[in-house]
Amino acid sequence: MDEFQEILQDFLVESFELIEQLDQDLVELESRPDDLDLLNRIFRVAHTIKGASSFLNFDVLTHLTHHMENLLNMARHGDLVIDADVMDVILESIDLMKALLVRIRDSGEDSGLEVNPCVIRLDAVANGTSLGETVPAQAAPSTPTPEPKVAVATSEEEPDYSGMSDEEVEAEIERLIAVRQAEDAAKRANSAKSTTPSAEEEPDYSGMSDEEVEAEIERLIAVRQAEDAAKRSNKGQEPEAVKPSVAAAPVAVTPPAAPKSEPAPVAKAAPAPKKVEAKDDGENRGGSAVEQTIRVDVKRLDHLMNLIGELVLGKNRLIKINDDVEERYEGEAFLEELNQVVSIVSLVTTDLQIAVMKTRMLPIGKVFNKFPRMIRDLSRELNKKIELEITGEETELDKSIVEEIGDPLVHIIRNSCDHGIETPETRLAAGKEEGGTIQLKAYHEGNHIVIQIIDDGKGLDADMLKSKSIEKNIITEKEADTMSEKEAFGLIFRPGFSTAAQVTSVSGRGVGMDVVKTNIEKLNGMIDIDSEVGKGTSMKLKIPLTLAIIQALLVGVQEEYYAIPLASVLETVRISKDEIYTVESRSVMRLRDEVLSLVHIGDIFEVERVFDNSEHAYVVVLGLAESKIGLIVDSLVGQEEIVIKSLGEYLKGIEGIAGATIRGDGGVTLIVDVAALMQMAKSVKSTVGQESAEAKSRGGAKNSASDYCVMIVDDSKTDRTIMRKALEPLGITLVEATDGVEALNILKQGDHNFDGMLVDIEMPRMDGYTLAAEIKKYNKYKNLALIAVTSRTGKADRMRGVESGMVEYITKPYSPEYLMNVVKRNIKFNEGL
Repeated sequence: MDEFQEILQDFLVESFELIEQLDQDLVELESRPDDLDLLNRIFRVAHTIKGASSFLNFDVLTHLTHHMENLLNMARHGDLVIDADVMDVILESIDLMKALLVRIRDSGEDSGLEVNPCVIRLDAVANGTSLGETVPAQAAPSTPTPEPKVAVATSEEEPDYSGMSDEEVEAEIERLIAVRQAEDAAKRANSAKSTTPSAEEEPDYSGMSDEEVEAEIERLIAVRQAEDAAKRSNKGQEPEAVKPSVAAAPVAVTPPAAPKSEPAPVAKAAPAPKKVEAKDDGENRGGSAVEQTIRVDVKRLDHLMNLIGELVLGKNRLIKINDDVEERYEGEAFLEELNQVVSIVSLVTTDLQIAVMKTRMLPIGKVFNKFPRMIRDLSRELNKKIELEITGEETELDKSIVEEIGDPLVHIIRNSCDHGIETPETRLAAGKEEGGTIQLKAYHEGNHIVIQIIDDGKGLDADMLKSKSIEKNIITEKEADTMSEKEAFGLIFRPGFSTAAQVTSVSGRGVGMDVVKTNIEKLNGMIDIDSEVGKGTSMKLKIPLTLAIIQALLVGVQEEYYAIPLASVLETVRISKDEIYTVESRSVMRLRDEVLSLVHIGDIFEVERVFDNSEHAYVVVLGLAESKIGLIVDSLVGQEEIVIKSLGEYLKGIEGIAGATIRGDGGVTLIVDVAALMQMAKSVKSTVGQESAEAKSRGGAKNSASDYCVMIVDDSKTDRTIMRKALEPLGITLVEATDGVEALNILKQGDHNFDGMLVDIEMPRMDGYTLAAEIKKYNKYKNLALIAVTSRTGKADRMRGVESGMVEYITKPYSPEYLMNVVKRNIKFNEGL
């Protein structure tokens, strides 16, 4: 980066810092026009940006801010009263100034924006002309140029005498004398005692003779011409590198003649796109109370956060290894020392993680600051009286979330102003105060930040929302009948939904609130709406503090694990299969006072599974934005702190998967994208009801001997025939397989509900032990009677058979009667059939 680019970057950072609070200050100034400190603070922002932009040759920005500064300076000196109309013009010029700064940031130049109409209005206000009057087009030049003459000369800026003609110099001299004589007259009126002229105050021209006045004029002109000559001399030394030549010194944001009583404001925090501040909160050993800050590139903080993530994974792995070692070497002396080391590493890692996360934290006030101005503008546009109350603006959350939360809040607050707060006449008729109030609150709740927007408007009418949705074909009448009041409130987030009678610049197009839902879902946040007709509406956004390292609930599905961000988990419940109902081919359950849609996570991710025979199911209740769903899982593993890792170039974009993490045992676990999962659940055919039905059919009474089914697995055709001849008298259904692989495939096809299986141990492709172990992985067959039929009679073989899941161990040779009795006993055969 060359020196000029560095100066330009500093200018942009400082300018964005200065205008950060500007909207809020201006709205306050409108209600407190006599607050001179506030007015001075606003004036200094315009003055500072004007000085720096002039130095960097941004003529359009300089042209605009010069006229803006002139107007503010008149207000400072009591020559202008700032009312709502004047504030409209000032705010318009502030918006233009922001747009020019953004253009400079993006393109390096300030051309392309038309500022002259705004400048004409600023001058009209300064000259006392009504804004409704027609101002001649020639009042402002078509191209902004340096302005040698100004309406009011102040000590903050001085005209370039070297560029004036003799007549202009004479006119300027006469003006200066008139101004100073007027100031002296005011001083004499306030104090009867005259003072001696000093370097800080002007001489008394009224007490001078004509010769002394002429001498003073010549002295002033000589001094200013010398200053101009010095400036030209400095510029002429390096004509090819004008901008870099001044890079050795800080950017001058106030001219040398600026009053000492108006220092440039101290920068608070950098809102530039790729900068963030890290503050030193430690004690200053030198005894000074000055806060020290440094700017750190966000990329460095992101890299540091990645390293902390790796450290957290290492900590989790270390804790898991420590647990394994404790179990294996119970009672050993070294365990205590190992525990101490693991505890220290765990503690320090956690503290370090918190410290790094805090460096990325920004106060949410950076988002809240723009809303007083927005409320002020909307109040005038809608002809309503609305006050905004802000609390908790110092609440901090991750920078990445601060950047994402702005748009949703804008849409919610605009919606509250337009649809929530009534007109003054309507409020008075309803017995309310004429002006409405919108409260904007932020506070911490565990590992979340809660942002609450409350208005005392007309509230949401659930029946009206339903009828509007039916009218716009968003929902059917049948859906409306079964919809609760809370679900009806959620209709405002549907794309295309609007209750506005006509389209305005504020609302009515059916877009906006669906953006809120999308952005909050992207942040793994939740939206909760409470409303009462005639009283008002409360909308609560619950958002995780950070998205880098999160708490997750690990769940099991067959042999696979998934991590669900804990921010989206409302609760977990254990229910019986009888509590699952089917409504219009969808599985549902009743959870307290609401009906919750159910879907099995295995159905969403197409995990090959067999339904559980158990009487109970685990349900993870997920909440996102205003939606809820019940997710059935096979097991709940527990809560764990996880680091989100990208799946990489080849695996990215898998629907329903947000990334992956490494567990403490070194295994990789996929992280669920809750928003995508809830969307996928709408189109997935649920098999929860089938699970219950199949379980009942398998556990139901047998009506005939043929309802019992046994598989014979042996690679020898002779042995299969012997077993078949022994069991045929029972009348049961017999199925044959030549080896373990074929037997497993038959099981998976699900054409038969097997009650038992006769398994040979020595078989090609897959032996009996492996087959038994594979079968027992499926919940459906955990109670299947596996009977080993083999010539291997050793004790070790028997033990291995038991370990693999065999319930009986028959050695060859055997009698047909013995085999029949063993099978009858294990499949609980009813002799009466």
